[in-house]
Amino acid sequence: MSAIFQRRPWLLAAAVAVTLGLGACSGISERSRGALAAVTPYKVEVVQGNFVSKEQVAALKTGMSRQQVREILGTSLLTDIFHSNRWDYVFTIRRQGVEPQERRFTVFFNGEQLERWEGGDMPSEEEFVATLDTRKKTGKVPPLEATEEELKKFDPKGDRKATDTESKAPATLPPLPAAYPPLEAAR
Repeated sequence: MSAIFQRRPWLLAAAVAVTLGLGACSGISERSRGALAAVTPYKVEVVQGNFVSKEQVAALKTGMSRQQVREILGTSLLTDIFHSNRWDYVFTIRRQGVEPQERRFTVFFNGEQLERWEGGDMPSEEEFVATLDTRKKTGKVPPLEATEEELKKFDPKGDRKATDTESKAPATLPPLPAAYPPLEAAR
């Protein structure tokens, strides 16, 4: 053993502790990361753009004016000054504990008239609202009433003890005072 460690044994203990601590850091597994993720702080949900539903897409007709399209779909998120014949509707939502959602819908104009539109299969409003519900599903709802058989499972002898102590209590309580003392001292 070197002379430094013999004169200062705390230095050896510190070196051993650091070595063990660094070795423990390499042992962090996915399970412990999952436990750490359970205590992460709340993250605000971010919603950007206009949601375009299946019902709105069904209302579009070729030849509509720009104003009519704007009234149905709302103002587009992206309007390119170099491509004035194209409006892009991009909708994104990022929420804690849920995969981010992104939907794209593009309308094309020929002059002032709607020519065509592109986009994936848009969900209906009901389908979209159903994806927003992230509450945990509870299992079976417990019954709110007990049957006679379930009531018989409980020991009726335990209830008799409670009634015996109630019968020993005085039948009448003394009357309450008619005047109460003031809550605050007079000034």
